[in-house]
Amino acid sequence: MDKVVKYTFSGHESFPCKTLWLKKGYDFVKAEKDFNAAEAVVDLGVGKNMVSAIRYWFKAFGLNSDSETNWIADYILNSDTGKDPYVEDLGTLWLLHFLLVYSEEATLYNMFFIDFQKERRVFERSHMVSFVKRKMIEAQKYSLFNENTVKKDVGVLLLNYCLPRNPQSNEDFSTLLMDLDLLRQYDKDDDIEKQNKYFFNVEGKRQVTPEIFLFALLLSKDAEDKSIPYETMSELGLIFCMSDLEVIDMLKLLSERYSDALTYSDVAGIRQLQFTKQMDAKQVLDTYYEQGV
Repeated sequence: MDKVVKYTFSGHESFPCKTLWLKKGYDFVKAEKDFNAAEAVVDLGVGKNMVSAIRYWFKAFGLNSDSETNWIADYILNSDTGKDPYVEDLGTLWLLHFLLVYSEEATLYNMFFIDFQKERRVFERSHMVSFVKRKMIEAQKYSLFNENTVKKDVGVLLLNYCLPRNPQSNEDFSTLLMDLDLLRQYDKDDDIEKQNKYFFNVEGKRQVTPEIFLFALLLSKDAEDKSIPYETMSELGLIFCMSDLEVIDMLKLLSERYSDALTYSDVAGIRQLQFTKQMDAKQVLDTYYEQGV
């Protein structure tokens, strides 16, 4: 995944991504409308800051190329042909979560789920801010680091994934990725040392969809690669908050389900996934959605 990192920590106007925002953004872009136009507020039915947030999240999930929707946006969100326009399926949530991390349009998500999770499973907000600061220094991009901006970005990430501790209304549960249950905050009744801490919910998250994991594997490798090293598969496991055992079980399941195309091997401690024939990522998604799961 060699990409030029742009280091973006703002643009969401402090709003997490709401459940129907990607569909709103998709229809808006398809209609060739302008997010900067005065009438965008009326067309999208939201406030001015939310217009900016919808534009930001549509891009952050990797759903557009320049000013147009791309194939994955059309595949999911098209009202007539899309597989899940209103994002009602758990597999679609896993797919969108992966795309958010993989696209790196919103820098924090890739940093957080891969690099940060390697270091900590239990954390405070300040740990995340300090981590970003360190990574920016290491990348010689410290001039782009603004502590207040990163603090807001951290807060939005947590809103995207954590169930609210003190919900005020149903609106507090309308965040798109919350149902994956990937992050949790310790309960306010826990001991004092845990009350401001969060943790990666490796044990209690929703079950990862095998075809979405396979789709992610295919996007993460070069087209000509005949095998994937375990390091790559382990990083994908981090994106999905999977333990090493879960990753291995997933690879075994996929090698059984797609035995004509791939094989998982663990020989002398060297684990890898080998492809015996080319697999098309879109066809893998078709397989999942045609099951009607």
